[in-house]
Amino acid sequence: MTRTRAAAPEDASEDSAQRTGADGHVPRHVAIIMDGNGRWAKRRGLPRVAGHRAGAEAVRKTLRAAAECGVEALTLYAFSSENWRRPEGEINDLKGLLGYYLERELDALAKEGVRLRLIGDYSAFGSDLVARLDR
Repeated sequence: MTRTRAAAPEDASEDSAQRTGADGHVPRHVAIIMDGNGRWAKRRGLPRVAGHRAGAEAVRKTLRAAAECGVEALTLYAFSSENWRRPEGEINDLKGLLGYYLERELDALAKEGVRLRLIGDYSAFGSDLVARLDR
């Protein structure tokens, strides 16, 4: 197994060859556990939602970089059952971010051949968001 450092958003302009594994091969499947956005914001004196926004933007950049490098599948573990224990306002912020990025990015990604497939039960996100996720 080849381990590489995840590219930070400011590293997104690196040459594709620099983003491959040590042996020069691109992995077929990359999985990312999204964690620490709230702590990132707190360390900077920002509200938690700012961390979630930064995380969403990092996902957008990572998705594009993965496609450019030839990664076939990118799995994001983004919302666990434990997340439902967060304050209602934070959950609403997360759902709002998801809806925003679906509206803003999904059509363009589909044109680029990127498919969104959901794993798990997302029915609790509410009928409007579920309808957008199902399309």
